[in-house]
Amino acid sequence: MPPRPFRLGRSRTGFGMFATRPIKKRTRLAEYTGPLISNEEAIRRESRGNRYLYEINSRWTVDGTPRTNIARYFNHSCNPNAESVTIGKRIFIKSIKNIEPGEEIVYDYGTDYLKNVIGRSNCLCSRCRRRRAKKARLRRAAKKRAEKRKAAQRRKAGKANR
Repeated sequence: MPPRPFRLGRSRTGFGMFATRPIKKRTRLAEYTGPLISNEEAIRRESRGNRYLYEINSRWTVDGTPRTNIARYFNHSCNPNAESVTIGKRIFIKSIKNIEPGEEIVYDYGTDYLKNVIGRSNCLCSRCRRRRAKKARLRRAAKKRAEKRKAAQRRKAGKANR
């Protein structure tokens, strides 16, 4: 069996998977594995802090906690280069774009996970970081314009009092 086209490494959000060679579009990368549990059990495990739960349907969830589940290291991004595909009760991660060596392999965890676990304002993907940086630049520019306006009004009021 050929070695995997990715490696585990440090990412901005902890551990992540990085391509070690070019990966073509539609390549199956890994299977998300772990015990198959009921959604009721998944809710109990989630309340105890488990974050590796992948809901398949309204009855079943895969608990991806075991470290042998390499797919648990693929991180979230709002601008993904991979996706999860459910076939029956099995989950696979496959590429949706050509991925270059050194690029982190990421997929979108979905809006529920983003809102409830990560938090929209805490997402560290490149798209969200750029969006927050742009908003911060616009706020700084607006604040600077407001300060200039106030300074001009003070100068104008000072001349009127003379």
